[in-house]
Amino acid sequence: MLDATTATTTMQLLHMMDDWTLCLEKGGQIDAIYSDFEKAFDKVPHKRLISKLYSYMIDEGVIKWIVNFLKARKYRVRVNGSYSG
Repeated sequence: MLDATTATTTMQLLHMMDDWTLCLEKGGQIDAIYSDFEKAFDKVPHKRLISKLYSYMIDEGVIKWIVNFLKARKYRVRVNGSYSG
């Protein structure tokens, strides 16, 4: 049985695939970029990143969201239904 987050993610992926398939069937083109934001944030000094965001006049709400993301991250891995520590 899927939990709510997995079900929502699955539905979003299925909807996206339907959109892409329709676009391609009509002769369109699909361009996609995949990013691993967690790794990207690990490569940059956090204080410098926040300073740059302010200097680029990024919305303060977005900056606060990024700050909270950087401070409150927790990791765990799921393999065959079992989670790491």
